[in-house]
Parts: sequence; structure tokens; C-alpha cells
Amino acid sequence: MAAMSYARSTLFSKPALLFRSFTFSLTCSSFSTSSALSAHSSRRQKWRQPVVSALDLGGVKIAKDDVVRDDPTNNVPDTIYAKLGLQLHRRDQHPLGILKNAIFDYFDTIYANKFDKFDNLCPIVSVKANFDDVLVPPDHVSRSYNDTYYVDSQTVLRCHTSAHQAELLRKGHTHFLVTGDVYRRDSIDSTHYPVFHQMEGVRVFSPDEWETSGLDGTLYAASDLKKCLEGLARHLFGAVEMRWIDTYFPFTDPSFELEIYFQEKWLEVLGCGVTEQEILRRSGKTDNVAWAFGLGLERLAMVLFDIPDIRLFWSSDERFTSQFVKGQLGVKFKPFSKFPPCYKDMSFWINDSFTENNLCEIVRGVAGDLAEEVQLIDNFTNKKGMTSHCYRIAYRSMERSLTDEEINELQWNVRDQVEKKLNVVLR
Repeated sequence: MAAMSYARSTLFSKPALLFRSFTFSLTCSSFSTSSALSAHSSRRQKWRQPVVSALDLGGVKIAKDDVVRDDPTNNVPDTIYAKLGLQLHRRDQHPLGILKNAIFDYFDTIYANKFDKFDNLCPIVSVKANFDDVLVPPDHVSRSYNDTYYVDSQTVLRCHTSAHQAELLRKGHTHFLVTGDVYRRDSIDSTHYPVFHQMEGVRVFSPDEWETSGLDGTLYAASDLKKCLEGLARHLFGAVEMRWIDTYFPFTDPSFELEIYFQEKWLEVLGCGVTEQEILRRSGKTDNVAWAFGLGLERLAMVLFDIPDIRLFWSSDERFTSQFVKGQLGVKFKPFSKFPPCYKDMSFWINDSFTENNLCEIVRGVAGDLAEEVQLIDNFTNKKGMTSHCYRIAYRSMERSLTDEEINELQWNVRDQVEKKLNVVLR
């Protein structure tokens, strides 16, 4: 259900789905990665298990040549490999870790440690686990190389924590929370980043739990789901007004979004629903019903901590990291820099294969987190049928002033890479 938690333009419309503690050494052979290995074994080039070292600053290290490969189907850049294993959600003094632990505390209190918690599952998964097992249609846009990071044709960096749902169900887990870093090729602005974090929750019911209620299984699960998540919203945001919105997700029916009225506007908190019976059937649970929800940690943390730019979550600057304390939810971030942005425009004639996500990948590859926003500001088609796009790139550091020389160098490198890699004609 973590799949639920992001943008409708990719897979699901909002932030994420899939939720005694377990401690694992993070080896990529566990859970859905084992499926990736077996699915890829038929290929000529054998899939190698990533090399994992000991935890380092709350993260892990995976060998680069296991992720960034000379393979025609591989589209993982160095900048994304560098984020693998950092696991911000496992750092207790980081806003994402603080939020994750607050949600864990809620479930431990309400359900008396009934939910199993997983926050250390490997992000390298099979295409089957990432898409097929949660009923994503074969022709869905989210499967494209424009939206998803492929290690090879059968292996991806997970797009949502739902990638572990089916395997956990098959292993017999009936109440679980899954938290992790997820990866999607995306635009560049203050609320989007190609690596973010999701939490998914799943609860499975047996017939004896709903038969005495007078409700059928679906209605019983939906009622329990809404009660649970309304309690979670109050736990995180206090006594707020809430509303439920009917929606569509491929893996739940019925499906809902929860919104709260917070800071004088309606805020979407999460997506959820009653799990499609086909998912349960494939997992050997033919007589059960279940609910699932998913939420994006960054989306909620930006509101709770007043963090204005998603790039800040990755900052190691002490002026940022020192502001947050383990167990203190909602400490308001105090900005420490007001460095001005620098804008550079770039125009070119596009071709049929051009996509904005490919452009943003190049900009990130050159400028990294110094790229604050890429915005289409003009486009037109001439009499010959050629289409021109003009993009404005905003460069800004969250920690220091940028010099004219380094901005100009970045822009020239971006122009060079765009022309070479996207085969466009600069104007």
C-alpha cells in the first residue's frame, strides 16, 4: 500500500502503503530480493548479490557495480547509488526517524506490540515484487524506464514499500509495518526528490473476527481501518478535523484517502483501503480479509517540523541536524540560511523521445542538490512542426552562497550533457 502514497501520475496518487520488532543485518537476499535473484537467474549474466558492509552512520554500503552497471536496461546514476543504504528513517534524531518512531509508538500502544516492524529490508527488488504482486497493470506508466530505476530488466530499486507486502504475507505475517527508502525518477522542486521514505501498514483478519459483528468482511475491515487511522492522525496532529475521500488504487477496493484540516488548509495524510482478494489469494489467505495503508514520511515531516525544502532531509550541516531531538515530534525548524537562488534558462528543440524526467536526471547528475527547481516556462511549435521548450533552472545551496563562476560552470555542463544525452538541438 505504500504504493498508494505517491503521485497519481506515476503509480498511486499519494504518499505510501505496507506496516515485537525484528532486527536484521541488512542482506539483500532476504524477502523480496530473493525473488529478484531467482527471477534473474535465467539471464546469461548472473545477478550477483550486493555486497553489504556493517552499518555506517545508520546506513549500509552496497557495491557500486551491483547497482550501476554497463547494461542497456540499467538507468541508475551515480547520484542515486550514493543514497543507497543511508537509511535516514533509522536515525533516531533525524526528523524522519522521529516521525517513524512516533507512528510505531501509536501502534504499540493501541495494539499491544501486535504489529511486526520492518525498517531494514533491502531496496533492490524484483519487477514481480514491485509491480506484479500488487496488481499494477502491465501497461501502467509507473513501469516505464522514465519513472522507475532499473538495475536490469528484472530488477529495480523499489518504488514503494509495498514491494515487500506479498512476501511478508506468504511468510505468515498478519500485522506488520514496513518503513524504507524508495526510489522514483521525478521532477526537481521543493517537494520532490528521487529518493524518499514510506511506511506501509497491513492488518489481516480471520472470519471469526468479523462474523460476530453482523458486518461482512469488507465492511468490517474498512470500519476498523478508518478507526485506526483517525487515531493515528490525532496522535500526530492533535484534535484536528478529518474527512475521508473515496478514490482508486489497483490493489485495494474500496479505497480511501484521509485528509485533515491543519494550519487552515486541507492536507492529505495517507492512502488506504481494503486489500484486493487476489493479493490475499496469491499469498495463501483465501478465507481472510485485510486492510492496508501507506504514507510518505517526508510529506508529513515537512508539515510537522516546518521544513520548507525536501533537500534539507539529506543535509549533514549541524545547523540542521542539531535542531532535532530523539522522541520530540514537531520541533519547528529554524532556517539558518537565506542565500539567494540563481536562475539560468535553457531552450532547445525537443524530439519524440524527450521527457522531463530525463532532463531532471541530467541536471541532478551535474548539479546534485544545488539544483533547486527545474521549471518549463515556455514552449511553442513552429510551422515545420518542431517543438521548442524553454526551462528555467534555479540553483541554490542550502548552506552557502554560490559564486557566479561555479554556477556558470554547472550550467555549461548541463547544456553539454543535455545536448549529448538527450539528442536535442540547443537554441
